[in-house]
Amino acid sequence: MKPIKSEVTTYAYAKINLSLDILGTLPNGYHEVQMIMQSLQLHDTLTIHRNDTQGITMTCSDSSLPVDEHNLAYRAAALFCSTYKITDGIRIHLEKRIPVAAGLAGGSSDAAAVLRGVNEMYGFPASSEELAALGVTLGADIPYCLMLGTALSEGIGERLTSLSAAPDCFCLLVKPAAGASTKQIYTDYDALAQTTKITHPDTATLLEALSFGNYNALAAGLCNVLEPVTMKLVPEIASIKETLSALGADGILMSGSGPTVFALFSDLTVAKKAEAHFLQTEYAPGTFLTEFYQPK
Repeated sequence: MKPIKSEVTTYAYAKINLSLDILGTLPNGYHEVQMIMQSLQLHDTLTIHRNDTQGITMTCSDSSLPVDEHNLAYRAAALFCSTYKITDGIRIHLEKRIPVAAGLAGGSSDAAAVLRGVNEMYGFPASSEELAALGVTLGADIPYCLMLGTALSEGIGERLTSLSAAPDCFCLLVKPAAGASTKQIYTDYDALAQTTKITHPDTATLLEALSFGNYNALAAGLCNVLEPVTMKLVPEIASIKETLSALGADGILMSGSGPTVFALFSDLTVAKKAEAHFLQTEYAPGTFLTEFYQPK
């Protein structure tokens, strides 16, 4: 297969969960989830080049990240090339902005961006459905990261339904330095669910809020069943939430398995004051003010 472009630049958008619910455990051990996903304008940039030499090479602006098969973006390129019998060399440069291990799907989004970029480079041999089928073999969030926008995610994350675009607002991300293992969080959730009454999202009400563009109802209905679990492992989440509330946020929630907390604001002035506060704290490296992203 011959390329139609020698270089492609593509973007990997961060995501948040406006809701995250766990419905049960599947026979294969995966958790059955129901989530409302939203992509953000905060993004990584990936530049993909075709090389005359064979194989995949990768560089990254963040020296702490692997640039081999331990990186999802690298693996996505390798999988695409293997599937579509591409023998050219592929060189990827990742300019990293999305915080790592943050509950923002940064790695999955990078992989999705590589799949989109290499597909474009070689004249779109894969349909959207075929790209998603490839992506889900690498990670459950990748089909959503290919789709983007506002979506309902079900199953293990691979069943996606596009939703009405979430109302425009400002989104402040605050990430503690401490992290926690996603596997540990789900294990702890299973144990907690055996002994404690879990507060689940009212997904129907959130879907209704989206369909009517009701920002206040959306902000009031944010819910993530993993938040109390991660909060025990990363206590700073609670203090960040309290501070954001005092600073006038309309809605506050931990994204994914954490530890990033996001806050929604309808007023940019209020949002910038909250951002300025956190930029003066130890959370400054993980503080980002952004907005929702909707694909055109």
